[in-house]
Amino acid sequence: MEKIINIIANELEVKKFQVENAVKLIDEGNTIPFIARYRKEATGGLSDEQLRVLDERLKYLRNLEERKQEIIKSIESQGKLTDEILKQTELATTLAEVEDIYRPYKQKKKTRATVAKAKGLEPLADIIFEQTETKDILEIAKNFVNIDTLPEEDKNNKEKVVASPEDAISGALDIIAENISDNAEFRKKIKKTCYREGTISTKAVNPEEKSNYEMYYDFEELVYKIPSHRILAINRGEKEEFLKVSINKKEDKILYNIERAIIKGNTQFTEMLKTTILDSFKRLIEPSIDREIRSDLTEKAEEKAIKVFSQNAKQLLLGAPIKGKTVMGFDPAYRTGCKIAVIDETGKVLDYTTIYPTAPQNDVETSKKELLKLIKKDKIDIISIGNGTASRESESFVADMLKDADHRVDYIIVSEAGASVYSASDLATKEYPDINVSIRGAISIARRLQDPLAELVKIDPKAIGVGQYQHDVNQKKLSESLTSVVEDAVNKVGVDVNTATPSLLSYISGINSSIAKNIVKYRDENGKLKSRKELLKVPKLGKVAFEQCAGFLRIFDGENPLEVTAVHPESYKVTEELLKMLGFKPEDLRDKEKVQKLKEQLKQINITEMSQKLEIGELTLKDIIEELSKPGRDPREDMPKPILKQDILKIEDLKEGMVLQGTVRNVIDFGAFIDIGVKYDGLVHISEMSEKFIKNPSEIVSVGDIVKVKVISIDVSRHKIALSMKTV
Repeated sequence: MEKIINIIANELEVKKFQVENAVKLIDEGNTIPFIARYRKEATGGLSDEQLRVLDERLKYLRNLEERKQEIIKSIESQGKLTDEILKQTELATTLAEVEDIYRPYKQKKKTRATVAKAKGLEPLADIIFEQTETKDILEIAKNFVNIDTLPEEDKNNKEKVVASPEDAISGALDIIAENISDNAEFRKKIKKTCYREGTISTKAVNPEEKSNYEMYYDFEELVYKIPSHRILAINRGEKEEFLKVSINKKEDKILYNIERAIIKGNTQFTEMLKTTILDSFKRLIEPSIDREIRSDLTEKAEEKAIKVFSQNAKQLLLGAPIKGKTVMGFDPAYRTGCKIAVIDETGKVLDYTTIYPTAPQNDVETSKKELLKLIKKDKIDIISIGNGTASRESESFVADMLKDADHRVDYIIVSEAGASVYSASDLATKEYPDINVSIRGAISIARRLQDPLAELVKIDPKAIGVGQYQHDVNQKKLSESLTSVVEDAVNKVGVDVNTATPSLLSYISGINSSIAKNIVKYRDENGKLKSRKELLKVPKLGKVAFEQCAGFLRIFDGENPLEVTAVHPESYKVTEELLKMLGFKPEDLRDKEKVQKLKEQLKQINITEMSQKLEIGELTLKDIIEELSKPGRDPREDMPKPILKQDILKIEDLKEGMVLQGTVRNVIDFGAFIDIGVKYDGLVHISEMSEKFIKNPSEIVSVGDIVKVKVISIDVSRHKIALSMKTV
């Protein structure tokens, strides 16, 4: 364990005590959000992102140690364990290295070498490999010919017969070829050479065939340089049978290095060993090394893609909510009509209908009257238009219709990813049992503008649609990563325990779906919860779960004003003491003027001195001060607000050099897609993001950011818009 802690501390560039304490807390069953928020003193303030990486590495390294013990035990049981094997195993840092060490001792399926061993040809293989025998090898090999000594029934069995000296030598060389292939040191060096100097090459299966992979029809790039998005694109092209993929390597150099390690001067064995080394490389080593390199590249590319997807999803989930507004959700479509749903500032459905302003009906006038009537009746502030099929036609209709509205109404295009999945889900059926499936999508589009987090947690994170190649990566790893992202986002914001849905509550630290349902059931039967302590009356929510969840659940208009903040119940006493020292009471947190005065006094506090007086850690005290300065404030209010619009812009209206404001819709390896208000998102390539060199677009932008961009090229026929963020 000591070794694991040292490795993680070095990788994360943190102190050993931080890792030790974090591991202890994880092993005790504490959740990552709880440790990140309420155990900062123990971990030295490790963030949720650092703790997630720590947890992942902890699992991997424990698994690695377990596998090392398994292979040592297996080799020992064969009576072949040596100090050298123990040392190699101890020094191995990856599972692949450990498996290479174990390869010669693994029980093999039938191979040419195992057949040769069964014929008793191992001593002959040793003689050839040693290269010291001066007697003619054909003479020596005669001693291994067994056809005359075999029982009659075995004389036609090729797997038992050694018919001639040449046959014996051939079998012995098969054993040597497999031994060379199983040599962990050779494999390690070959892989190193391939990674440093090898190239990945792709050719078209049919060069005449048109596809999305034409740039890869005759493509080559150094293995160590190829970016992850290209790996995943090549993998997909190969899977769809448009591409043939190979790894090109310095074969002469590889063969020379193996020969130098094996061949001892010029003997009768030299040429046969050279031939055997080539056979071992071509038949056994190369196919397996190629598979390992491709697998390794894919794994790294998937990790990168999952990381990008997770970062984007987190930003989307933490998008600024638009509160206190009545919103019309507009779910665009053609033949089946555009679905409309109006929700008030609390998310309650006021009205819904279907209109047909798009093809084939094109009933613009009736649709216009219908919407203007709803705008007036429900005092609508914003129209939230989904960005799917018929979105831009619907936007054009809305922009034109709003000119006749009796008061100012803005509109916004929002991502409708996952809305249709949600509409048909069991959850949507429970929420809106009397509302048609098709209308539920419009409700979701409206509500995700009011509160993106509360609405998006109802959808499988993979359906949120911000990423690259999310369907090509390891789905289990993607799912785990996205679940962690949703947990971190939900716990960062906190949840109103009296209004939250079970799907939102189930992401809170310490609460599973069963407890989440019990909280809602308790609420329905007993009315609003008045204090966090009351949570202990909820079935299955015991003291352990209470400790994990209490600080993340908010109770507005409850008995204790501290419960609108993230101050944990374990810190109430010390918080009340702090307030008393400053001449305030918890009740003052309900008075805006007093909160303002308190905020000024909190700024003057000497953290070190006060933490000693209160006998509390400095990091915990800082968090308490931050919460008292903004009781009940949503941390998402600091995020960029969505751009509201009143008129439409077409791709034909764009001109080179035009400067626009846009919203970052997606961040990928090679840049970011920006919604600038026309039908197609523009691309800011990574090279156009900054005057400085940047490794990754996420260093500059995140999903949801509002950015200024300059149009640098427009291809109307291909619907491509190139943008720049340099010197805008």
